[in-house]
Amino acid sequence: MEMDMFAVIRTGGKQYTVAQDDIILVEKLDGKAGDKVVINEVLALGDKIGAPLVKGASVKAEIVKQEKTDKVLIFKKNRRHNYRRKNGHRQQLTALKITEVKT
Repeated sequence: MEMDMFAVIRTGGKQYTVAQDDIILVEKLDGKAGDKVVINEVLALGDKIGAPLVKGASVKAEIVKQEKTDKVLIFKKNRRHNYRRKNGHRQQLTALKITEVKT
């Protein structure tokens, strides 16, 4: 039963369904590649659903790398007013490898 255990975690304002050995991209977390991270905000664990969190549950992960997404261009224009603005944004992400789902 431990092998196919999954959890729903919350980090960076988003929710992720994870299992052991999964690699997920989350909003930037502090740390370098190889650092260990513990996520305590576990919303569900297998068939157990928290209210709002599952007590005593945690997910251990390892930071694989820090990266950025592709650039998103923002272009604003008003016709006949000589108004043009061009901006870009690259979101910073952290790749996590889930090492343990702990009950």
